[in-house]
Amino acid sequence: MAEPKATACVLCECNCGITVDVEGRRLAKIRGDKAHPASEGYTCEKALRLDLYQNGAHRITKPLKRLPDGTYREIDWHTAIDEIAAKLSAVKDEHGGDKIFFYGGGGQGNHLGSANALALRGALGSVYHSNALAQEKTGEIWVDGRLYGGHTKGDFEHAEVLVFVGKNPWQSHSFPRARPVLKQVAADPNRSMIVIDPRVSETAAMAEHHLRVLPGRDAWLMAALVAVIVQEDLVDADFIAAHTTGYDEVHAAFVACDVTDFAKVSGVDEGEIRAAARRIATASSVCVYEDLGIQQAPNSTLVSYLNKLLWIVTGNFGRPGTMYLHSSFALLAGGSGSGSPRKKPGALARARKQLMARTVTAAATAISTTLPALARVTPLRAKVEAGASALLDAMVSLAGGMLGGGGAGGGGGGRTSPVTGAKIIGGLIPCNSIADEILTDHPNRFRAMWIDSSNPAHSLADSPRFRAAMRAVDLSVVIDVAFTETAREADYVLPAASQFEKPEATFFNFEFPRNVFHLRKPIMEPLGGTLPEPEIYARLLRRMNVVDDAVVTRLRRAAHTGRDTFGATFLATVAADPALGKIAPYLLYETLGTTLDPRLRGAAVLWGISHMCALSNPKAVARAGFTGTGLTPGNRLFDAIIESPTGVVFTDDTWDDVWNYVKRKDRRFTIAIDTLLDQVRELPTARTEWTTPEFPLVLAAGERRSFTANTIFRNPDWRRRDRDGHLRISAEDATALRLTDGGPARLVTAKGSATVIIEVSDMMRAGNIALPNGLGLDYPIGDGTTTSAGVSPNELTCLELKDDFAGTPWHKHVPARLEALEGVPAE
Repeated sequence: MAEPKATACVLCECNCGITVDVEGRRLAKIRGDKAHPASEGYTCEKALRLDLYQNGAHRITKPLKRLPDGTYREIDWHTAIDEIAAKLSAVKDEHGGDKIFFYGGGGQGNHLGSANALALRGALGSVYHSNALAQEKTGEIWVDGRLYGGHTKGDFEHAEVLVFVGKNPWQSHSFPRARPVLKQVAADPNRSMIVIDPRVSETAAMAEHHLRVLPGRDAWLMAALVAVIVQEDLVDADFIAAHTTGYDEVHAAFVACDVTDFAKVSGVDEGEIRAAARRIATASSVCVYEDLGIQQAPNSTLVSYLNKLLWIVTGNFGRPGTMYLHSSFALLAGGSGSGSPRKKPGALARARKQLMARTVTAAATAISTTLPALARVTPLRAKVEAGASALLDAMVSLAGGMLGGGGAGGGGGGRTSPVTGAKIIGGLIPCNSIADEILTDHPNRFRAMWIDSSNPAHSLADSPRFRAAMRAVDLSVVIDVAFTETAREADYVLPAASQFEKPEATFFNFEFPRNVFHLRKPIMEPLGGTLPEPEIYARLLRRMNVVDDAVVTRLRRAAHTGRDTFGATFLATVAADPALGKIAPYLLYETLGTTLDPRLRGAAVLWGISHMCALSNPKAVARAGFTGTGLTPGNRLFDAIIESPTGVVFTDDTWDDVWNYVKRKDRRFTIAIDTLLDQVRELPTARTEWTTPEFPLVLAAGERRSFTANTIFRNPDWRRRDRDGHLRISAEDATALRLTDGGPARLVTAKGSATVIIEVSDMMRAGNIALPNGLGLDYPIGDGTTTSAGVSPNELTCLELKDDFAGTPWHKHVPARLEALEGVPAE
């Protein structure tokens, strides 16, 4: 039998390392990879079923074109590329590239496709995009940006107290070895868990303190916790004095909070709140994790702020068992910005910049042509490579802006969407605004939509309206492995190789002190008729003639001469023509990619990212073993990533280094965020109720359960239990509504209705009901028909219920009602 092949799970952000026994095209046996430096052999049971993603009737193997009657016809790749390239160019020429909207890149296992898509966006001039992060994390991203400018995570394995806010890590994981860590904490009398959740989740059932908040009242509960710590002077005064600015404003806001009143609003006993606050404040170390339970509910951005104040004012940062900022291999989003306005350069500064640009362009043009020309002479190649290495030492300071690629719309900076004026955070348009950016006669509406390996017609609020938006644009293209709910609305569907048939990775690299990146190597050839996304993008860009062939030829020759010659030539080429930086991923694929194992060509984009990482974190990258001058550390990091079968430690820090990741000149947290402190002051009179007599229940649309996995598993037979995704309800509500366990009911919201099967559950609080995520998908069963199981939650959600600040949807707070039915089968 062949040796097991190393890869990783693609079901959640942990991306645990796994090994796979491959039999033919089947993932026959899956185990945790003990050699993986992050997961160290751990994996949950869901990963063991990944063959149901890899193989099955859901896979598509031919490009599809939608016909006027709504049916689809198979076409060849050449035709598909020709027609799509022509139509994209036509939209750009008639309406402008900014009218071409991209969606994708927020998946759990496939980020290289979207990294390569940056080149297509750059070539078209597309500046607006979004992905799943914009319906989950953008409020938190904005708060992080204002506080310290980066992303925080916790050392949960070593914390004395673990706090989970709207989070059930027993099911959703999100940190290494989640279940073993939870068991260890629950069994240790010196450690505690505090869970804030209306439900008695699996994690809440293990907790010492379960603050069973009323749905939608999290802001009052979180504010009360912070207020107790402030009012009882349980803050870490030394930490605050040494590491923060703005505490006086924070202190004044929370001294004024009425803890007794806030406790009543939250539905949690005041004594329980005070006990939990004191446990946090007196612990030697605390970690806090917030997730979708509050990020998709009322006041989500405010709750993110309050959550972070909880650990900041108690000094739980920068020590083992506390919170930390960390390195990043690549940014997942465009950044949240610091909140400070950019200063416009004066006339003298602009003149100097223009002179420098002309000088650099002239020199770079000469270098970019001379090095490859000399490299054509075989006896000179070694000398060219040595000279290029010395040249790189001088050029490396210019490298930062030339290696990332894309450049098509970025970070915070106060940007808004073109039609609705929605706030763009992290470069992402709020998902609840996308359809409204299209279904209008506004001259700046989006005219084309490109969707990469995502299923927004199923996962975004108000699925019917998103489907209508897809049909309203002049062109829609979907890349996916399956004929998904989104694909069946597209003008063209392009079949992708699976995540185990191509090089793939994610940029969910959040560990500290040793951070890990894993390039998963393909463990089998692509299914016949499918292509990896980088090749799809390359074929389109070739067809669009986005770069002169001579440029590609020079860079390719330099790449085959040596890494230093290529680096110097690439930097010089982009310096001579900065517009080429926008298509850097394509240039790397066409040039450096030809020097790699052909199966790994799509990973060439990681060369630029490796250098960006090494330039941004030189000391930490050197400690990880990637040393040298010029571009040598980045080259060594890239080579290690390409060669390693498992994860690679790319930065190695100590706890003394954690403050280096605070993106402030003074390395202090700026904790007074006026906009959110104003909301704290307004809580006594703020709205607390969104249910009505017509819709008296709160539906959590998308609960994580043992047998849910987003939409990656389309075959419902993978669920050994709860195949149809029963609706959970408390015994109290079931009795009042005359509903029986296992019986049918009609679930109704302002947007739609569905027939559900009832599960009477001790987990649920009265007034709160829940449907699982990832159901309602259809699946071909071989005779031309399809089967489906469960309810698609977003047939019931609406666009109007969203966070006032970040625009994130209220998937976990949908007003609803239930009606008893007799003898009606579930839909």
